[in-house]
Amino acid sequence: MDWTAVTALSPDILAPALVAGLLILATHVPLGVIVLNRGIIFIDIALAQVAALGVVFGNLMLGSVAGWAVQVSAIAAAVGCAMLLTWTDKKFPAIQEAIIGAVYIVAAAVQIVLLSSSPNGLEYLKDLLVGQILWVSGTQLLVLGLLTVAALALWYLRDLVKERILFYGVFAVVITASVQIVGVLLVFASLIMPALATQHAPPHWRLVIAFNLGAAGYLLGLVASAIFGISTGAAIACALVLVAISTAWGLSRTVAAGAGTPAGAADPGPG
Repeated sequence: MDWTAVTALSPDILAPALVAGLLILATHVPLGVIVLNRGIIFIDIALAQVAALGVVFGNLMLGSVAGWAVQVSAIAAAVGCAMLLTWTDKKFPAIQEAIIGAVYIVAAAVQIVLLSSSPNGLEYLKDLLVGQILWVSGTQLLVLGLLTVAALALWYLRDLVKERILFYGVFAVVITASVQIVGVLLVFASLIMPALATQHAPPHWRLVIAFNLGAAGYLLGLVASAIFGISTGAAIACALVLVAISTAWGLSRTVAAGAGTPAGAADPGPG
């Protein structure tokens, strides 16, 4: 055990990171349910990769101008990609998932090309993958909080399931903010794992269970990262998977018990 890393258990370090995680879950959980229900599972990781590409391009080309220029570059890249996927979703629905996969590959490849000549390129790619949630700033939390309030307001006031353009636009902006804090890996895990684990939950409780599942995963991952000195983003992603599996198993047992069939019991078949 890395006892030096235990000092990272300080509330001054963990509390902002946990708040960031909860804010991310507040938007990613409902958006993840829509993504899962529509069968466009990899749209989140594709948009996250495009947003990360926007950050890379902004830092390389505009970083010396202003930090806000980088944000504009990232948002423009993600929103542009979202509009493209809105069009392809309407014109080519049968191959939408393949198109999303192609977008992810191209964005990842262009990132590598842009950073290949940078002396810190490898470290930068790692940060984009697993994030830097432990070093989240007050300004980042403020911006994330405002975006969360706006996204949730749209969630309750409009029908994001039917309004594709609005859905993709909200999705792009939310992902752009999240990927710069938690990285591509954790954005995907935050969107998909809670939604996937709660498919069999009672509909009116699904979002609540999914959010609490995610919160438990973030907390366990942060603590594990601090105690064992491992990558925070990767630790949280692994914790989310473990909590999601446990939750899905518990929900399946509950559903089976409610149906009067012991979990895992074989179907006796006809006659």
